[in-house]
Amino acid sequence: MMNNNQSSKGEQNVVQNKHCENVSTEKITEVQNGWVMLFVTILIFITSWVLIFGPIIYHYSPRLMATGIVSGVLLNIVAIALSLGFFTLQPNEARVLILFGSYKGTVKKSGFHWGNPFYSRYGYKSQADFEIKGMTAESAQRVRLISRYKISLRARNLNGEILKVNDKRGNPIEIATVVVWRVEDTAKAIFDVDDYESYVRVQSESAVRHLASSFAYDHGEEDEITLRGGGDIVTEVLKNELQNRLSNAGVIVEEAWITHLAYAPEIASVMLKRQQAEAVIAARKKIVQGAVGMVEMALGELSSRKVIDLDDERKAAMVSNLMVVLCGESDVQPVVNTGTLYQ
Repeated sequence: MMNNNQSSKGEQNVVQNKHCENVSTEKITEVQNGWVMLFVTILIFITSWVLIFGPIIYHYSPRLMATGIVSGVLLNIVAIALSLGFFTLQPNEARVLILFGSYKGTVKKSGFHWGNPFYSRYGYKSQADFEIKGMTAESAQRVRLISRYKISLRARNLNGEILKVNDKRGNPIEIATVVVWRVEDTAKAIFDVDDYESYVRVQSESAVRHLASSFAYDHGEEDEITLRGGGDIVTEVLKNELQNRLSNAGVIVEEAWITHLAYAPEIASVMLKRQQAEAVIAARKKIVQGAVGMVEMALGELSSRKVIDLDDERKAAMVSNLMVVLCGESDVQPVVNTGTLYQ
């Protein structure tokens, strides 16, 4: 038995180690200053043109002319290649550097930069941008070829759709949330998930469904946390649930809260009647408690001040009359007794 347990633990450790190897780690790197490389590139362009057109203008020997032209063409090709390495980054924007399939690091410093012109530029923009602009799949693909693996590090809002789910008690409810998130680890966002924006949408919906099934909508047991009355506790649970799910994509959840919470239409009217009945019962309970206190106070004052001495039968009648007066919904019409107390 011990050998089997040890072997199973060993297999689990191997699986965990393989999983850890598959997790990408962000490396912050720096590239060349774009303005310096722009000056160098322009200088190479000018030199190439001089080498090409100089021998022709000054009628050099054929050998020098051929050497100059070949050198000028090669320098011109180098200058063109260098010019492909320029890129800019705005504040809270990053670019992932990939050279022939190998991750070389991430640039997060804003400004005008120059990097290896062979760095991959097959990044993508958000699918939402394509849908807003009404782009076709081919147009979207062309845009992706220009974006150069640039990733926005700004905070983003995910306004979730209204979902119809069952709460802890099986009641159908409608729930919607808003999630504020941003990319923290660009390597995980690019390499560990296929499309981190779609991943955020799908996992957010899954987290909301799990949250709704973990709590009752309302009318929980004593000290039970509900979706309607949980407040900050439910919000914190939702945020932690989202963070656990989205950490694989290098995403940080800044805030998350419920924006819509209601019973499904098919049971909304029934639940409304239930809420109204409970409200009426609670109000009646409060009225009765107050009325009993007032009757007790009245009998105590009459007895302590010796205003009148009532037997048990008259006390019961007085209590009955006072309870009717204090607990009745309509105004009470007094009846004046012109005889004795016992008539």
